[in-house]
Amino acid sequence: MPSKVDDSVEDLLRELAPQVLGVLVRRYGDFDAAEDAVQESLLAAAVHWPRDGVPEKPRGWLLQTAERRLIDQRRSERSRRSRESIAVLQEAPTPEASDQDDTLIVLFMCCHPALTPASAIALTLRAVGGLTTAEIANAFLVGEATMAQRISRAKQSIKASGMPFRMPTPDEQTARLRLVLHVLYLIFNEGYASSTGRELHRTELSAEAIRLTRMVHRMLPDDGEVIGLLALMLLIDARRPARTSAAGELITLPEQDRTLWDRGLIAEGVALLNRAMARGAVGEYQLQAAIAAVHDQAARADDTDWPQILALYGLLEHITGNPVVTLNRAVAAAMAHSPHAGLAVLDAVDERLAGHYRLDAVRAHLLELAGDTEAALAHYRVAAARTTSLPEQRYLTTQAARLKVKATRDPVPADQRPE
Repeated sequence: MPSKVDDSVEDLLRELAPQVLGVLVRRYGDFDAAEDAVQESLLAAAVHWPRDGVPEKPRGWLLQTAERRLIDQRRSERSRRSRESIAVLQEAPTPEASDQDDTLIVLFMCCHPALTPASAIALTLRAVGGLTTAEIANAFLVGEATMAQRISRAKQSIKASGMPFRMPTPDEQTARLRLVLHVLYLIFNEGYASSTGRELHRTELSAEAIRLTRMVHRMLPDDGEVIGLLALMLLIDARRPARTSAAGELITLPEQDRTLWDRGLIAEGVALLNRAMARGAVGEYQLQAAIAAVHDQAARADDTDWPQILALYGLLEHITGNPVVTLNRAVAAAMAHSPHAGLAVLDAVDERLAGHYRLDAVRAHLLELAGDTEAALAHYRVAAARTTSLPEQRYLTTQAARLKVKATRDPVPADQRPE
């Protein structure tokens, strides 16, 4: 959205975008054309509303504008439509839009199983989040043309699938909701800890993921994993003010100034988590939220209940089989028992995470705790060379430089190094 649009108008546009898209797709059956028309109507609103004021019926204004854009698009398709049919369409009065909110259907469509996660993320941010192609491209540090192609291919895949515009059946919804939550989780993670670039955070992405997850929660208020994901996002995002220094340098969790954490978000996240846990069945997002809550409720890093975190990671690993969870369990084992216990856990993921910078970063940390400065230094250097995040690279390089000085000053005899 243009920078001159104030937050309240921008929030309204983002909320209304999928609703208007849903009406157009129901009415005309063309997701691709309807989505393009909605984007144009959002841009028009961003220009006119700050100047002329928000209309009395903003949803109707957007719908009418988008529908006119859609008609203009159809006018150019002379090979498909005759001039007479276009004239009839132009002259036909716009039917009154129902109050039905199709946002959740649109979200399910954007998270189509035929799409790659990258395509689903891009399409979700554009069609449901209301972001322009340029905004999404900027967030992911790619060219606008590249992002436009990615979104176009995603829309063509949905069109080719012949997927009807309706809510999935109960059986379909279970699987599709899992995809939706995964896409929202990926958007949040990219915003909270950017995988590439100069900045650690891309606040617009993490904020959008939270907004969309709140929206899903309003529509599915009793789903435990939806509640769990929202709680997880809030509990993690609460730490964001303390994650970087004034110069933008990464500050790790044990070193953060916890007085900077957002206690309001923590309280909301814990309340949501308690509600989700009370429902009985526990899923992966609830477990992740529970781990985040243990960290957030510790007044100091030394007060962290590492045995509880280790147990929770064990349950999460059993549910997901995710090697990154095992990586985190290794850290918890080291903190709850000993660095050697953590290093033993790492051996189980050497092959599955081979080449991933986080494996080397964690091994470096645990080797340092175990007293093997030389080996830790080597792994910090490898991790720094492999990461594409500049803040993380600077942090890892700093750790390596610190250990180089330490190794020179106080070398560890070979017979005392851990095996």
